[in-house]
Amino acid sequence: MKNKIIFIIALAICLFPFVTPPIALLLGILTVNFFRNPFFAYTQKATHLLLQISVVGLGFGMNINEALKAGKEGLLFTVFSIFGTLTLGYFLGKYLKINNKISFLISAGTAICGGSAIAAVSPVIKAEEKEISIALGTVFILNSIALFVFPFIGTQLNLSQAQFGLWCAIAIHDTSSVVGAASKYGNEALQIATTVKLARALWIIPVTFLSAFVYHSKDTKIKIPYFIGLFVIAIIVNTYIPFVHNFSNSIVHISKIGLTLTLFLIGSSLSKETLKSVGIKPMLQGILLWIIISATSLIVIL
Repeated sequence: MKNKIIFIIALAICLFPFVTPPIALLLGILTVNFFRNPFFAYTQKATHLLLQISVVGLGFGMNINEALKAGKEGLLFTVFSIFGTLTLGYFLGKYLKINNKISFLISAGTAICGGSAIAAVSPVIKAEEKEISIALGTVFILNSIALFVFPFIGTQLNLSQAQFGLWCAIAIHDTSSVVGAASKYGNEALQIATTVKLARALWIIPVTFLSAFVYHSKDTKIKIPYFIGLFVIAIIVNTYIPFVHNFSNSIVHISKIGLTLTLFLIGSSLSKETLKSVGIKPMLQGILLWIIISATSLIVIL
């Protein structure tokens, strides 16, 4: 009972305006490691749903023309980085002698959109629960670090809003951390990062089909990220229906609060047991892939 009360209080603290996404993530990590997460069975589903709702809400703060421009600028970058990451991940996995499926899941999560890509690809390659957990643990740990490190590096290098937004979308795994880091940097960075990242997330579909071919999987349902379509509709509505502007700022504000809560819930899944279950070699693969794609994309952007 005590743990439940503490968890609910910690979650409620995230509603205050002084709690930024990185602080919410850190608060979630501290809460689970000192008091446990008594709602673990529910928070995973809540995290997924809340993230999708928050991202769709952010669409009400964007203009379709600016979104198309951002998506077009990041398209070529996206294609090369995705297939480059998958190829590099394959060879790193072989070199480090990591289980093929774990290596592929980490590579897919790094290449596209973190946990969402792992969730989409894992049933296609018939990954076991432990293999999925290791890949998710690796990605979530690195996502947590990115939320603190990327805004700091961006500030030190004096990156523009546009540069930082594009860099976030390419180099940070999960949509939640991309939006969290970009929102801390500025509104323009947030718009560019969200648009490019969600355009990138659509590559889940061809990569999942490719996975089915490589792993000789048949009759496997492929999950399509439908919320991306709702995000696009929200942008179109905000652009062409002036009446929506009366409350679009409120929707965006609530969505940012939803994102902060999402990052608290993600932090609350990073227990000591999760960290220990990952293992050295998968984590090393994840770190090396992450450093290479981060450094390469930053050099190209600069």
